[in-house]
Amino acid sequence: MGTIKTTNIETITGSGTLTLGQSGETISIPTNTTLGASGTTITVPSGCTITNNGTQTGFGGTNTPAFSARLNSAQSISNNTETKVTCSLETLDTDNAYDNSTNYRFTPQTAGHYLITGGFRISSFTTGRVVSWIRKNGSQDHAVNEHYGDASGVSQSALSTKIIEFNGTTDYVELYVFQGSGSTKNLQGDYASFFGGFKLIT
Repeated sequence: MGTIKTTNIETITGSGTLTLGQSGETISIPTNTTLGASGTTITVPSGCTITNNGTQTGFGGTNTPAFSARLNSAQSISNNTETKVTCSLETLDTDNAYDNSTNYRFTPQTAGHYLITGGFRISSFTTGRVVSWIRKNGSQDHAVNEHYGDASGVSQSALSTKIIEFNGTTDYVELYVFQGSGSTKNLQGDYASFFGGFKLIT
């Protein structure tokens, strides 16, 4: 069949439904083709199914900003003292939102809800209280995990996870630890003590 060349196709009345093809047919769109102009809204009616057998971009949002950091070496934790965990070795920081050298805090500049998690392991622990928590803006405690070690000389671990809302400007979170063994202890470095999070697609 021949090729129709034109610059505009409209319905007879200038409104209503314009149908391309019929049921069971495939409409082929050439490569490097733009569907719609800037500012145009393309509506897919309820009940339709879009099947993707190729590569998609720009759909569904992304889980960024995101970060992940861990202790580079053991960190000394005094007895009965709230101490910030200083995760200095970054393994991920998509938007340069995590301070890994001064305040050890995550301050994303995109508003939304984030899944934040942090954990640690204390070496050679004795009996006593162990607490981990994620603190927002220096005062709001989230995801507190508290337990009591009851065996001397073994490692104790704690993990905190929480969905937290950020305003995208000034809100930040930090990871804290408390231990009440009666003496100074060390958080284990490397992968045993970590802090991370990412934006949820909502």
